[in-house]
Amino acid sequence: MPVEPPPCCWLLPDPRKAEPGANVVGAGADLEPGTLLAAYRSGLFPMHLDDGEIGWWSPDPRGVLPLDSFRETRSMRQASRRFRVTFDESFNEVIESCGDRPEGERWINDDIRHAFARLHDLGWAHSVEVWRGDLLVGGLYGVEIGGLFAGESMFHRERDTSKVALMSLVTRLRECGGPRLLDVQWATDHLTSLGAVEIPRDEYLDALAHALGQQPCLSRTAGIVSS
Repeated sequence: MPVEPPPCCWLLPDPRKAEPGANVVGAGADLEPGTLLAAYRSGLFPMHLDDGEIGWWSPDPRGVLPLDSFRETRSMRQASRRFRVTFDESFNEVIESCGDRPEGERWINDDIRHAFARLHDLGWAHSVEVWRGDLLVGGLYGVEIGGLFAGESMFHRERDTSKVALMSLVTRLRECGGPRLLDVQWATDHLTSLGAVEIPRDEYLDALAHALGQQPCLSRTAGIVSS
């Protein structure tokens, strides 16, 4: 089971008191494990602002992917047969790959990488890897607390490999049963095509409170899903 770190020493913003429609609800604090867990439990996630300060985000509306609404296509299933999928086998390589983007599109800096690597070492942050042979060609990572999986980022180096990673995650979460909340932050066009929807912030926070009372699903269950 995950290891609980020392608690957060900051008074984080309350997203229920944030202005409707706002995305950033606060700034400051740090990226210590206890701070990050307190943030996710409150409905926040970190992303640096333009001035380099840590921003605490709670978008309104919020993007979520209901597990029963995930659109698993035939091409996705066919693609999955060409690859090997694992969980928590190469977390650091996944987050490095997610951060490998053109200048101006990067938000995963050294501070973020280090912070989430620490969460992974404690059993809270997880990765899904998609391999062709020994080559990592796609994946995603996020944070799991109870029944919440907060997706942070994904990448692909071959067609459909990020979709295969997401499909594998959805399959695992479905198998665990119980109420699960798959948070995708924003319902982008790409994620909407896969079944993501937008819900009001308050509705997200209500669902989060319910999900946090569930047992975690992944909890360092590294291993092969399919090959």
